[in-house]
Amino acid sequence: MIYNAKEYAGLRNSVLSISLISWMVILVGQVELRASFCCPTMGSATSLQMLLASNSATSLASGWALMLTAMMSPMLVPPIYYIRISSFARRRPRSIAFFVAGYGAVWMAAGCIMLALELASIWLAPQSYLPATVVGFVALVWQASPFKQRCLNRCHSRRALAAYGTAADWDVLRMGLEHGFWCTGSCWAVMLFPMLLPQGHLVAMAVASILMFCERLDPPKTPSWRWRGFGTALRYLNLRLRGPKCGRVSLAPGCEA
Repeated sequence: MIYNAKEYAGLRNSVLSISLISWMVILVGQVELRASFCCPTMGSATSLQMLLASNSATSLASGWALMLTAMMSPMLVPPIYYIRISSFARRRPRSIAFFVAGYGAVWMAAGCIMLALELASIWLAPQSYLPATVVGFVALVWQASPFKQRCLNRCHSRRALAAYGTAADWDVLRMGLEHGFWCTGSCWAVMLFPMLLPQGHLVAMAVASILMFCERLDPPKTPSWRWRGFGTALRYLNLRLRGPKCGRVSLAPGCEA
């Protein structure tokens, strides 16, 4: 396995383009991720009936899949590249497809629970910020917990992959399932928070995406109570702003103004 910076950059740009297109679809309103038209004067039963009437199970699932593509695909560049350089050229598309299928299956299953919680919040507290506030507090605690770090550490791990046949297909599928499981464990609270907001959920989605991306830039660490993602995001922004003086933008130390 030989790392090729040009090949990695090409893969990264392709994945980021898919994420950007997904964000554009969301922003122009072609796919609604949440029925935000509910009037505050409506009762909870009426609001929920309108939501269910305008969103079939298929549209809810497609909206969740679009949300996943926009928010999570940038974090899949390293594992996909690992699969690419670990597979024969003729098997690469197949292996990547199996990985993405396993990863997506876990998140789609998690989405059933999250969408149910979203519907429950609309039923019990329509147009209320209380559910989002509670989940936001849980997300902050989870973000600093050692359990979160254990999940992040497992997201950085890579399994050995077979080269041929059914064993190779099963290895990349299992890698996708495992990566999806630990990614869900790491990000579930941050993903749920924007869904429960009556207003401003798209902005919250963007902030959550940046936070999840930045925390993946940090290397594995010993599980303990500490803030994660916020410091990396600030350092990355600072280096971006100072980039022209440094000549090269990097998260590594040594770039001085």
